[in-house]
Amino acid sequence: MAFVPALPVIGAFTLAAAILIVTPGPDMTLFLGRALTQGRLAGIAALLGASTGLFVHTMLAAFGLSALLATSPAAFFTVKAAGALYLVFLAVQAIRKGSALTLERRAAPGRSFLENWATGLGINLLNPKIVLFFVTFLPQFVSVQDPDAGAKLAFLGLYFIALELPACTAMILAADRFSSALRSSPRIARAIDYVFAGVFGAFALRIVLTRAQ
Repeated sequence: MAFVPALPVIGAFTLAAAILIVTPGPDMTLFLGRALTQGRLAGIAALLGASTGLFVHTMLAAFGLSALLATSPAAFFTVKAAGALYLVFLAVQAIRKGSALTLERRAAPGRSFLENWATGLGINLLNPKIVLFFVTFLPQFVSVQDPDAGAKLAFLGLYFIALELPACTAMILAADRFSSALRSSPRIARAIDYVFAGVFGAFALRIVLTRAQ
């Protein structure tokens, strides 16, 4: 199975993905908000929509970056280097501004499963930060000289979705307790911010200190 990265790469990716999944953002705000105001099924529908968007981003990033690698390995490494700078930016922002989770508990008009799914899909697809992140994040885990880099990029993107779905479903099922814990204990949120900054700062440093492999 040449498309499966080495175990150390999967381990590093799993750590980074876990930090990403528990870091509040637009997707989490949407599916937890829908769970609190319209019920768990609405939250799961929004989550599935967001995950569908992640699948689209994964395929576009994998095929686009594969084409870039085939055309110019040097350009691919440039993308990795730019990604390192972007990860540094995210790390600094996490420390300076922190992650925000703003949820409203007011009753909202009922929406169908499909409407909630479409909302999750739209928020994910139209968020330029997610596009930029996937294009710069995934290349950090493949080698420029790897002939199976494209397949590995796709595998990692799908693996991220496989990690995200059960974890976020658990958040939805415990939406009241999870959201209350984040809002009532600033230390938890700040701890997530610092771990996020540390992990992604380390990835950026790794790119800076190593040559294209």
